[in-house]
Amino acid sequence: MKLGIYPGCSLTGSAREYFESVEALAKFFGIELQQISDWNCCGATAAHNLNKKLSLALPARILAAAERDNLHELVVPCAACYSRLSVTQHELRHNISLRNEIQEIIEAKYNASGTILNVIQMINLYFLENLEKKIVKPLKNKVACYYGCLLVRPEKVLHFDRVENPQSMEKILTLLGATPINWAMKTECCGAGLSVSKTDVVAKLSAKILEDAVSRGAEAIIVACPMCHANLDMRRPEIEKAMGKSCKIPVLYLTQAIGLAVGIDEKTLGLHRHFIPVDLPKN
Repeated sequence: MKLGIYPGCSLTGSAREYFESVEALAKFFGIELQQISDWNCCGATAAHNLNKKLSLALPARILAAAERDNLHELVVPCAACYSRLSVTQHELRHNISLRNEIQEIIEAKYNASGTILNVIQMINLYFLENLEKKIVKPLKNKVACYYGCLLVRPEKVLHFDRVENPQSMEKILTLLGATPINWAMKTECCGAGLSVSKTDVVAKLSAKILEDAVSRGAEAIIVACPMCHANLDMRRPEIEKAMGKSCKIPVLYLTQAIGLAVGIDEKTLGLHRHFIPVDLPKN
């Protein structure tokens, strides 16, 4: 079984451990991942604030390349990239004149075909059926499933999960043996792309997320977005300053949590790259 994959900028740089865990999990379940040839940045959170056509042209070029490569199902692990590619596909499917204009800009044909999957959808479609019998190390921990603001929004485009109280990750973590907590911050923003330009804002927003998770007994936070992971993990010193206390709760990608449960070793999953050590309590 072959799926296309768009790693985007972060999964080849600051979030390489996420890419490592996605690839390790796909290999474990017999899925071949083929990268889009000659891919480019999707524009992330910046392009659509600067220029409407640029914000469409960058993702459209990626999607056109996927069509050219005959990759009809495209996995996009980064929540920001998933949002930008999905929104672009939606807009250009429903606006033919705009699509024609964008095709001229990117100098490539784009039919707005194919299926875009986030990492949770990939897991549900291709791993979930055989997951339970593959578990050798149940997690047995209380976890906070954190979706962030981009994975489920905009609802009218993504049709992925409930906007205010999604449950997709909870179902997977329960299957792994963990106990997902009920909490208030699962779709709140961590500060997203303000990590460098306004670190103080990120620290305050992320502090609220961590404080709520810890106050409800969570022993780990599970994410599916490299931007969320960077803010909650890498910015911990600034977060602790905003909190006025130490906070050592680890942050794992969903793919890493599954990898641990099915027995993939920690280095292959990239856990050694985290700023906050992943040392889950053994219950």
